Parts: sequence; structure tokens; C-alpha cells
Amino acid sequence: MLDQATALAMQPADRMPREIAPGVFWIGDCLVQRHKGKVYHGYNAAFLVAGETASCLVETGHPKDFPVIEGHLDALFTRGVPPIKYLFVTHQETPHCGGLGRVLKTYPEAILCGDVSDYHLAFPQYEHRMQWLKEGDEVDLGGRTLRVVEPVIRDLRTTWWAFDTKEKVLFPGDGFAYSHYHEDGHCGLVAEEAVSLDLPDVSSTFADLALFWTKFADMNVYCGRLDHLIARLDVRVIAPTHGLPITDVKATVPKVQEGLKAAALMPETGTNEKAQAEVP
Repeated sequence: MLDQATALAMQPADRMPREIAPGVFWIGDCLVQRHKGKVYHGYNAAFLVAGETASCLVETGHPKDFPVIEGHLDALFTRGVPPIKYLFVTHQETPHCGGLGRVLKTYPEAILCGDVSDYHLAFPQYEHRMQWLKEGDEVDLGGRTLRVVEPVIRDLRTTWWAFDTKEKVLFPGDGFAYSHYHEDGHCGLVAEEAVSLDLPDVSSTFADLALFWTKFADMNVYCGRLDHLIARLDVRVIAPTHGLPITDVKATVPKVQEGLKAAALMPETGTNEKAQAEVP
């Protein structure tokens, strides 16, 4: 794993793929966001969780990022990381499942698991490689398991989160999302290394742009339930699909929550979607 000094000395593109916990690799690329005259970057990340005998790819990335993700995966496999046996997608939205067809074609042994509703309609040729999982179900990677957990908020009815039981890494999809500053060299850093990052600002900005549910759900309730989940699972690392990985949960999570609460008070200026946000 890269230490902070080494990571800061590297060029952003050279930091990836990056091991954020033993056997958990961060892959993917940034997407430019413009908001109120400012330029932000936001990740549409994927993560590879490697066991002793198999790996699970969490999220498939935005379609534009597949060449980058494939390159990162090839680099990991060259280093001896076990092949992909499972795919887990938190929910059916382009930044999360947009690369699914290419991943299933490129890695013919991989099984899509989780809530697989409707995927057979888009990919009937891969229907035999789809496995339903529900809360508490696990996939065995050899020496470690990835568990399906009930999301604190369900922005789509198909949403599930994942949890690496060995290194205590939570994969919350859209439940924890924020941007970063490309100009400050934040790409490829974990949140605690990006010292100039104003987490409440980038969290509220991303929520205002994309997280429609922050306008409909009580953010105090959401944050309270998130804190409860983190404590119950003893989460040590948070690996968001959009945002820099968080390795100091106690210090960093409250700053992101501050931004989510601020976004809830903003006039609606981001997405036009009106889907129902559900706090289970």
C-alpha cells in the first residue's frame, strides 16, 4: 500500500490502481463537473476485492471509463491478484452499471450478483450468469467474504450496499458521495491526504448536482442511521463510488455529513428526477 508521502509525490494518473486496504483496490477515473462557475472532479469508481482464490468487482464504472478500468484490472492480474468471479453493482444507474455488458463479455467467468432485476432484459445472453442476493448473503472469495447489507437509504428500489468483512470496508454506492479539486492534485488521493479539500463544500455541491434524495429525505435521520451502521459493522474504510476513499472514518465522516445536511436546505438546482427516496 502507498504511504501518504509517496502518494503525494506521484502524478495523479500514476496513483491508480490504488490499494486502500489490504486486498481492496480502487480503480476508475474522474468525471468533470461544473457548478456555479467552479470546476470540480468526481469519481465514477469501481473497486476490486481480492481473496485468496477469487476477486469481486464492485461497480462497473461509467461506460467512458471501461478502457481505464480494464487497464487497471490487467495491471492487478499481472501482479497475481485472483481473477474476477463475482460482480456486485449497488444499483441500476449508468455510473454504477454502465460498463456491465463490457465486463461480462471481457471476463466470461464472472457472475453478476445482488439485485439482478431486469438485467436479463438488457443482457439475455448472460442471464445464466446472474445470481440473486439479499441482505446478509455473502460471496466467498477464499479467506474473505463480501456481504450484502441493507442500505441506509435506497435511492432506487434495487439498491444494496456491500461490506468486506475481513478489512471492514463499506461500499455505499451513492449513499456517500462528493467531489474533489482536480487543480489541487487530489485525483488518486484518499480523503485524508487531500488537505486542501473542503469536504462540506464538495459534499453539498455533489448532492445538489446529483443526489436528488437529499431534497426529500431527512438528513438528520439519514446521518444518524449511517452512524449506527458504521458503529455496528465497525467500518474502518469507506469506499464511495463517487468520492475519495475515506480511511479515517471518525474524523472525516462528520465533514461529509455536514455537506449533505447543507445540501438539503438548498433550492433544487441539480437533477430533475423526482423518484421516491426511501429511508428504510
